[in-house]
Amino acid sequence: MTRPHHYRVDVEWTGNRGSGTDGYRNYGRDHVIRIEGKPDIAGSSDPTFRGDASRHNPEDMLVAALSTCHMLSYLHMATVAGVVVTAYADAAEGTMQTEGDGGRFTEVVLRPTVTISAASDPAKAQAAHEAAHHACFIANSVNFPVRCEPRVVVSGE
Repeated sequence: MTRPHHYRVDVEWTGNRGSGTDGYRNYGRDHVIRIEGKPDIAGSSDPTFRGDASRHNPEDMLVAALSTCHMLSYLHMATVAGVVVTAYADAAEGTMQTEGDGGRFTEVVLRPTVTISAASDPAKAQAAHEAAHHACFIANSVNFPVRCEPRVVVSGE
């Protein structure tokens, strides 16, 4: 049975420097992302596109969404498989190709390093990544490849 889930996000552009968008260099890309009950996120565009490097940009957030979705799916799949995860860290990377005024992501590579207890089965820990990939809501929603290159470490090794 399918159930709809709805997510409300409010975005406000805060980059008007007094003359609006009367010129490409005359306005800021700054904005605030608000989600009720959560801290605001200060956003901008990537510095390549005249944004503020100290703020989150949509490209970073897309890669982060894919990484965290995989992690949360993985932790669930590992638990179901009887694998005890004691640490998880990912060094995810996304590649975006621009063309003219547009562009698109061509891939994201997840590189999680997962530490499991000595009593856990490394083969099951590795297999949980494949199950997590198929369960990840965000990876299932994008139109580019999301690859996973996991590394499993057994505690004490």
